[in-house]
Amino acid sequence: MSELITAELVDLDLSAATKDAAARSLAERMVAAHRVTDLDGFLADVAAREAQMPTGLDGGIGIPHCRSEHVSAPTLAFGRSAAGIDFGAADGPADLVFLIAAPAGADDDHLTILSGLARRLMDPEFTAALRAGTDPRAVAALIRGEEPAEKQAEKQAEKPVEEPAREQRADTDGETAEAAESAPFRIVAVTSCPTGIAHTYMAAESLTAAGRAEGVEVTVETQGSAGFEKLDPAVVAAADAVIWAHDVEVREKARFRGKPLVDVGVKAGINRPAELIAEARRKAERGEIAAAPGADAAAGSGDEDASGADHGHFGVRLRTYLMSGVSYMVPFVAAGGLLIALSFAIGGYETAGATSVAEHFVWGEADSWAALLNQIGSAAFAFLVPVLAGYIAYGMADRPALVPGFVGGAIALTVNAGFLGGLAAGLLAGAVVMAIQRIPVHTTLRGIMPVLVIPLFASAVVGFLMFIVVGKPIASLQSALTDWLNGLSGSNAVILGVVLGLMMCFDMGGPLNKVAYAFAVGGLADPTDGSLKVMAAVMAAGMVPPLAMALATTVRRKLFTKTERENGRAAWVLGASFITEGAIPFAAADPLRVIPSVMAGGAVTGALSMAFGATLRAPHGGAFVVPLIGEPFLYLLAIAAGTLVATALVVLLKGARRTVPDPAGDVGATGSGDPRVTVAA
Repeated sequence: MSELITAELVDLDLSAATKDAAARSLAERMVAAHRVTDLDGFLADVAAREAQMPTGLDGGIGIPHCRSEHVSAPTLAFGRSAAGIDFGAADGPADLVFLIAAPAGADDDHLTILSGLARRLMDPEFTAALRAGTDPRAVAALIRGEEPAEKQAEKQAEKPVEEPAREQRADTDGETAEAAESAPFRIVAVTSCPTGIAHTYMAAESLTAAGRAEGVEVTVETQGSAGFEKLDPAVVAAADAVIWAHDVEVREKARFRGKPLVDVGVKAGINRPAELIAEARRKAERGEIAAAPGADAAAGSGDEDASGADHGHFGVRLRTYLMSGVSYMVPFVAAGGLLIALSFAIGGYETAGATSVAEHFVWGEADSWAALLNQIGSAAFAFLVPVLAGYIAYGMADRPALVPGFVGGAIALTVNAGFLGGLAAGLLAGAVVMAIQRIPVHTTLRGIMPVLVIPLFASAVVGFLMFIVVGKPIASLQSALTDWLNGLSGSNAVILGVVLGLMMCFDMGGPLNKVAYAFAVGGLADPTDGSLKVMAAVMAAGMVPPLAMALATTVRRKLFTKTERENGRAAWVLGASFITEGAIPFAAADPLRVIPSVMAGGAVTGALSMAFGATLRAPHGGAFVVPLIGEPFLYLLAIAAGTLVATALVVLLKGARRTVPDPAGDVGATGSGDPRVTVAA
């Protein structure tokens, strides 16, 4: 196995002023070492991970990291900055920067080594040695865990000599009673993060170290990229409290039912472990017992639900539940929509009324192939609402909620409640299952609760509600929404396009962007001319921010730093692929100029797309699905117009400030991190 870090991957005088520039500088060393195959592609993956959550840690540490298909071998690059670089940590800039690169399919051995580094970063002696190091070779060896021979000799000399075993005089019962009396407070914890490489293991080490300092026995299960080894059931049973420090769903949550629970994000586990341990102790003293939602191996115990300790307010949790369903639905929309669009391209719109290919199919006829594609796509579309409802329920209450969720979604189709019915069915199923899990049951029944009792009763309740109570009102609302979308014309359609364009470009992948996208994708569950126009407008507007920044860095290079110009080249591809997040590095560096500019461009594109009547059956694809778009030339014109508007505004706003180049730096816009003097125009 090749070394994860060598002297060539160490920069003890990192001069970058921004986190993007630091990542690029260290990534260039990886490219030179033949560890990264595509610099811009890799940096785009790093930026996407950074957009999920800042990677700065208290104590002056930055750990940008990602898993990427552009990484040929797991690699570490280390940079030490004298000035410090802002990675979003609460206590200020980072002077120690680790760029961690893992291949998309990294094996367990490599990920174990990377996780070991993450744990060592919690050791003050280790970080002090990194700050004091002067030789790149020695620093690389230190990071690899190698120690000089003299250091090993010192440790051996300091090792205490074992004392002879003493005679056991105490009474056995007395020793047992004393041990029980002095038993420490026991906590079991689970840590996890989206990438599962760094934060997961750093939180585990931080909690363990804080536990030692407090005299608390902390046992941690890390649910990382290398998989996870379940805690011993006996350890869980003996625990006095539970801590979840996680940014992705905890797996097999039912194991922790009936314990006091502290539920936080993974960075809280890194930055304030002592507070979490103290909170766990207080909850145990007060007798606060939480029922882990989504128990998949047990039913309720009559205890309080854990919702009181959830990550955020009800609105945040609701959005998480809804996006869980939408994320599982999107592949069905993509596959079904593209197949149906291809069938229309081959055989025309009359293909939709063709005889079943199971009864009539001629190998040499294009119409038969068109009908085949259409019917396969329609079969995929038939799953949209059940999948949406099933996985909303799954996001709320885990596997026991899948059956009632799917059943409710199927009933929504039966009563013509459509996409809105699927949303309601999923939320009802999740709520019903969570309510059933709170009911106290005898121990002998717990084994059959998640596989028999909960699906049976929850499906019956959800079915009753959907058929008898809410199904018809929701169907009427769905019909009214469909009629409204189909009747959109003139100024009404343009206004909707403006609103959707603004939402897509405001936070570029954030909550507003996701709401607009979910609204558009939901319309594809029951496609009409109006819903297809909405989908087209949303995708067109989402392409504008990265395309505008790419064009701006091309036409007015002097307004941008070298790093931004390189990001601009990658933004061409990201924008054409409908990856709005490609503009995030520019917005983060200069939000007051970039965000209003791209919002204006997105509004123009959304309005023009709706005015032109462009339609789209595919939920993604960008420029690569243009042949499947209704009114493709006008659609491209709308995108071009919005891109030009956004580009012009960015150039105008950035150009309103003259910049005096620093002799040692680039000429560029202030706010991007390069050293320069700004003169108000």
